Amino acid sequence: MNPGALYMVATPIGNLDDITRRAVLTLQSVAIVAAEDTRRTRKLLSHLDITKRLVSYREENRETASIRILEALEKGRSVALVTDAGTPGLSDPGHHLVRAARDRGIQVVPVPGPNALGAALSVSGMSLERFIFEGFLPTRTAARKRRLRELAYAGYPLVIYESPHRIRDALTDILDVLGNREAMVAREITKIHEEFMRGSVKSILDMMEDRKIKGEITLLLAEGETPCLPMDLDRAVKEMRQAGLSAKRTASILSGLTGENKREIYKKACEAKEE
Repeated sequence: MNPGALYMVATPIGNLDDITRRAVLTLQSVAIVAAEDTRRTRKLLSHLDITKRLVSYREENRETASIRILEALEKGRSVALVTDAGTPGLSDPGHHLVRAARDRGIQVVPVPGPNALGAALSVSGMSLERFIFEGFLPTRTAARKRRLRELAYAGYPLVIYESPHRIRDALTDILDVLGNREAMVAREITKIHEEFMRGSVKSILDMMEDRKIKGEITLLLAEGETPCLPMDLDRAVKEMRQAGLSAKRTASILSGLTGENKREIYKKACEAKEE
């Protein structure tokens, strides 16, 4: 145990037996445990028969809490940061504290373990050599659809965290914006009522009909067809030719982005160079 170090400790996402021995030893050894939800973390520590000073660190109080935590670290007291469940720093305010600690020359140590992202990926059966982890989508419909339209051009599978009371609205917007992609909804991972709903977005919405959905959700969306990117084609051709790209390369790139005829773009590119 390094004095004055910040430990990023992964905790179970459901099944308490999933905690690693190293995580237990770290929680036993640090001076302070900083938690997103002190009530939930107190239950975990009680299960492990560990008594520690708990401090709250969450989005709402992170600025004031950071000051106290950093002061303790600079005095040589080790601190473990834990999130509600899983790995801290993913879709939570942990990264702010990590950056502040590093800026002060404080050692930051990862203590890896459970996370919903990896657990869901492992049982999805999807080809996921590359993917985009989106975290939580915006809560309001207009903002959510706007973000989904941006993600439509990503060209990779998507991993999204969602709450049970918003999952239907999110899937409805996904169906509207991204189409009826292959998907998987992972619910209550590692808990008693663990469930994986697989199929198209529409079929999963049908599965949820007349059901009260509970528990945190990880949503996986397979890669879909990338839509054509709207743009001022003549301007794009001119700028790419001025940048030194050949007519052939210009036509190839813009045809892929816009869906326009490659020969027509090539003709424009040749004319643009003559100008």
